[in-house]
Amino acid sequence: MLDHRTAGLSDEQAVAIYRWMLLTRRLDERLSLLQRSGAIPLAVSSRGHEAAQVGAATAFIRGQDWWFPYYRDLGAVLVAGSTPLDVMLSAFGRAADPSSGGRQTPYNWGDRRLNIVARSAPVGVQIPQAVGVAQAAVRRGDRVVVYCSFGEGAASQGDFHEGMNWAALYRLPVVFLCQNNGWAISVPVSRQLAGGSVAARAAGYGIEGICLDGGDPFAVHAAVRRAVARARAGGGPALIEARVHRMDAHTCDDNHTRYRSPEELAEVQRADPLPRVAEYLRRVGLLREGGEAALERAVAAAIDRAEEQARAAPLPPPERALEP
Repeated sequence: MLDHRTAGLSDEQAVAIYRWMLLTRRLDERLSLLQRSGAIPLAVSSRGHEAAQVGAATAFIRGQDWWFPYYRDLGAVLVAGSTPLDVMLSAFGRAADPSSGGRQTPYNWGDRRLNIVARSAPVGVQIPQAVGVAQAAVRRGDRVVVYCSFGEGAASQGDFHEGMNWAALYRLPVVFLCQNNGWAISVPVSRQLAGGSVAARAAGYGIEGICLDGGDPFAVHAAVRRAVARARAGGGPALIEARVHRMDAHTCDDNHTRYRSPEELAEVQRADPLPRVAEYLRRVGLLREGGEAALERAVAAAIDRAEEQARAAPLPPPERALEP
C-alpha cells in the first residue's frame, strides 16, 4: 500500500479516508439487512469498492466540483456531501429524499445542493452527460472538475466512447473513474472487454490512462489528485481504471454463486480493502484499538439515527408523482 504521505495526505486525512470507508461499509451492510427484512425494496452493495471510491472522491472539492456517480458509488456520494440520512430517505422512498423526493429508484444518486447529478437506469448514460457539464463549465469560465464513475461493463457501451472522444477532443475537465470489478453483472471481463484493460483505451483518444490497485485508497487518491489538478489547469481529461473486487452479488436480486467459484469468492474476501487499510494505519501508529472502537461506535450511532429518522419521515403524496 502506498505511504499516505507519498500520496500527499496528512495523518489526519489518512484516518479520515478510513473513516469514510468504514461509514460506507457499515451503511452498505445496514441497507442489505433492511432489504432482506423487507423494509426497503433494493440493495446494491459497494463492498470491495470503498477504497477506490473514497480515495478518488477525496481529491475533488465538495460544493464546487460536479459529480456523476454510478449506482455502486455509495462511498463517493458520502464524500461529496450526502449524509446517511439522505441515503436512508432515498432507500425508504420518503418525500425528503434529495435525489427525487422518493420517486426515483434508490442508488440513482442525486442532490442539486451538492452538484450530484442523478442518473437513470441504463448503463453508461452518465458519461456523455458529465462531458456536457464539463463543456458548459469551460464556456462559463468555471474552474470545476467533473467526477464521472462507472464499471467496466459501461466501458463497452457507445456512451463511453462518444463521451471519451468528445472530452478528449475539447480537452474538457473530466476525470473518468472506471471501477473494474471483473464482472458486468454475470459476464466476466474476459468475455466483454477486448484488450483486457479499460485504461489502455485512453491512448486512442490521446489522453492519459492509468490502471492501478483499487484496494489502495492512497494510490487511487494520488493518481486522481494529479488528474484533477491537471484538468483544473486546462490540461484535459484522464481515464483511471481502479481494479477492485465485488465482494457481493450484483444486486440483492442476483445469486453470484451460480457463476462465481468458491475459490474466487474466498480470494475476494481475503482482498477486502477495509482491514488492509486498518492494518496499514495501525502499522504507522495512526489507529489504535481504542480509537478504532470509537470510530465503530460513532458510525453505528450515525446509521442508527439516520434509519430511525427515515422510517419516521413522511411518504411523498401521490399527487406529486408526475412533478419534475
